[in-house]
Amino acid sequence: MKLYYSPCKNKAEAKKIAKELLKEKLISCANIVPCESIYEWDGELKEESEAILFVKTIDKYEEEVKDKIRELHSYDLPCILKINGRINEEYLSWMESVIQ
Repeated sequence: MKLYYSPCKNKAEAKKIAKELLKEKLISCANIVPCESIYEWDGELKEESEAILFVKTIDKYEEEVKDKIRELHSYDLPCILKINGRINEEYLSWMESVIQ
């Protein structure tokens, strides 16, 4: 199981990406969490409200998930962080049944 973390500019963008990934059966589930981000960009300190998109997939769809997030994301340089994890077998079986 792979979990991807990708901050989006807002909840609407995160939902759009999640729905497309679900429609294409590349992920089993998405979670969207509001957050406040502080970072430096072009020499300026920025503070923004964002929405963190978490998506769950299986190993064979890793590259397609990353490519689709890049394609649909509005940021010039989106963060797409892969988190490897172990998951209970029952949940993994459900994921595989939904995605494949």
